[in-house]
Amino acid sequence: MSALAPATTTLRKQATKPLYRYSGVRWHDSVRHLTGTTTAGPSVPSGPSIPAPTRTALSRLPWLTLIRSAALTTMMCSPKLLKPSIAAMGLITHPKIALLNPETNPVLNKLVRNVVYDQFCAGTNHAEVAQSVRDFKTLGYQGVILTFAKEIVLSEEERAAAAANPGQYTKAHYDMVESWRENSLASLRMLQPGDVLAMKITGAGPIAMDALQSRAAMPRVIDDALTELCAEAKKQGSRLWFDAEQQSVQHGIDDWAIELMRRWNGDGQALVYNTIQAYLKGARAVADRHIAAAATEGWKLGVKLVRGAYIEHEERSLIHDTKADTDDSYNDIADKLISQRLPASVAADTAAFPKANLMLATHNAESAALATATHRARVSDGLPTCKLECAQVAGMADELGCELIMNYENTLADQTAANVMAPKPYKCLTWGSVGECMGYLHRRAIENRGAVERTKHMAAALRKELWHRLSLN
Repeated sequence: MSALAPATTTLRKQATKPLYRYSGVRWHDSVRHLTGTTTAGPSVPSGPSIPAPTRTALSRLPWLTLIRSAALTTMMCSPKLLKPSIAAMGLITHPKIALLNPETNPVLNKLVRNVVYDQFCAGTNHAEVAQSVRDFKTLGYQGVILTFAKEIVLSEEERAAAAANPGQYTKAHYDMVESWRENSLASLRMLQPGDVLAMKITGAGPIAMDALQSRAAMPRVIDDALTELCAEAKKQGSRLWFDAEQQSVQHGIDDWAIELMRRWNGDGQALVYNTIQAYLKGARAVADRHIAAAATEGWKLGVKLVRGAYIEHEERSLIHDTKADTDDSYNDIADKLISQRLPASVAADTAAFPKANLMLATHNAESAALATATHRARVSDGLPTCKLECAQVAGMADELGCELIMNYENTLADQTAANVMAPKPYKCLTWGSVGECMGYLHRRAIENRGAVERTKHMAAALRKELWHRLSLN
């Protein structure tokens, strides 16, 4: 990865060790890799030596979650099972008959809910979501990211039709904006200080879509809704971010996100974040644009970094040619923020690197280890860096998420590690009716099709934990 600074290249060697272990992770072992510290552990009375019990990272998962996760990830490792499953989910996501619509077919609704919805989604109403949030925080996650599932993904024909008839809006279109605003506010009110509201701006309908596609300024009705959401988030101590979407609207989303960061991140707090998709060839330039704007204008940058989830809906030429290219892009952008590398377009003698928060949204253990090791080294050496947090989506990468929880708790308890805190672990939750969540669930399945090796590691870790528990009983 030639774009990385020399110091980072050195750190990469120590970060290639997996963040988690698939067999018997000792309670204090993994923190040594991430923080360079040791933990004393409980005192042991003198006398005959007794083997210390091992506690795996996944030991905190409830039995039902472990069994369902192991079954689903094992299925996702099999192309023979995954391919027809994706095809079936596609039919349910875009039903042409009532029989395939989970909103009108109660039997299908229950089937989807029991098989996949309950694994990957937080609930259909406030009570169910609140319980999911409590459950994840009880596991040890320091916060949640919550999003309402409804969104609009346009086909090529729909994009052409929208471009041919811009600005023709009826009361129904404005009602869509109002519905999106109310659902976003409802989501925000389910959160606590430090939590994050993730916004699918396309859920506001054609008024937002048309403006985003043409890269126009925020329409007044959208501006008013976003201003209200920002004010409410700030009032309750939460944050919000724009989720990434199709490239046909993403450039407009970047414009709006930067405008809102300009308005709301000027007091030293990162209230508003934007999402950067590293699988796009232009991702580094997008990151540089955000860094340059924050550096020259003096506001705090908030970035959520993902690999990407819209590969089925994008022009293939926009996406990196290989997985290795995507991995390099992801790690390089993370390093830009952690190591505070100004873009070439910004003269170091005229602007300092802006204050920044980075939410590392990844299921890739190597990327998490590399970023965390680089961050730890800079903190230990007294060098400036960004605030670093990590997140995984609900139902996936539990072996990584639980290891991050363990690392965080161990450094919190270890007085010698007080100045090299591990990143706080977060969980990304999606809520809505089964029908509203089908697009999200379909994308998750497609994402796993392109990450079979990673999914095999997940399945192996879950099965090993299951066997570990059974062998102890």
